[in-house]
Amino acid sequence: MEFSNPAFHDVARSFISILLEGAPYILLGTLISGFIDAYLPKNAMDRLLPKNRVLAIFVSGLLGAIFPVCECAIVPVIRRLVKKGLPVACAVTYMLSAPIINPITVVSTYSAFKGVSLEMTLSRLFMAYIVTVFVGLLIHRIAPKKILSDHIAAELPGGGVNVEPEVDTSPVVKDTEQVPGGRLIHALRTAQTDFLETGMYFVIGVVIAATFSTSPVLQDLVRGFASNDFIAVPGMMIFAFILSLCSTTDAFIIAADASLSLTSKLAFLVYGPMMDVKLLFLYSSVFKKKFVLFLVFGLFILIGLLCIPWSIVLELPQR
Repeated sequence: MEFSNPAFHDVARSFISILLEGAPYILLGTLISGFIDAYLPKNAMDRLLPKNRVLAIFVSGLLGAIFPVCECAIVPVIRRLVKKGLPVACAVTYMLSAPIINPITVVSTYSAFKGVSLEMTLSRLFMAYIVTVFVGLLIHRIAPKKILSDHIAAELPGGGVNVEPEVDTSPVVKDTEQVPGGRLIHALRTAQTDFLETGMYFVIGVVIAATFSTSPVLQDLVRGFASNDFIAVPGMMIFAFILSLCSTTDAFIIAADASLSLTSKLAFLVYGPMMDVKLLFLYSSVFKKKFVLFLVFGLFILIGLLCIPWSIVLELPQR
């Protein structure tokens, strides 16, 4: 591919745009994960949640309103919280819901949809909550070692995974409390390690997203299935997966397209923040590939099915 090729320029512009949009959130998430590792006592999050595990999952679905993190930043945060004792079912529920049940996302969604702002905002919040809690309840009784990647599960108390523990090559002082600024140094070095590892997966996802999002064929395909919800709903979820937009800005991009129904737009806005190309690679740094595939197809089917009854509610304001 020649550098003078217009198609290459389009891909490059899209790549830089997505990268610059997501990289600050990756940095923020890894900084938060570093400070969690250095300052948060083990099982602290577990103690904050209700003792009843089922009730804890329901509460975890609302944590995004208190601890707002976008989808780019949530993965390193979840990684540290799980190591600190947060139950995996609660972690996954929070991970999937936080990018949507997030004050910034709520405001952006409300602002983007003129005329149906309240209906679309509430629909996005309620569907996201129902979906994420349902997924959390499904994996509630599954052993963590069947969900988490081996090197993450091995670091949990009683992880029971027969793998060699990761060798910590970072020059962190063993007893940080006895050294002035030791915990801060530990937090920053942990953030550095997480940023490099997470960033690698993020860049791979951005390259794929930029390549597909600039394809004229793909854009023509979206226009072709817009008139039929049975095709448009799954089609827009696939489109959200490929575009890999940030949850704080995706509503403005999709709201302006008058050819699409509100139902297909809702499917786009719920599935995208939970699963897209870049998240596919980011999730793989924490979870087993089988579980990531379960999320890809499970969320796709669940959101698609929920959109059928939801379409009745959404189309009422247009009548």
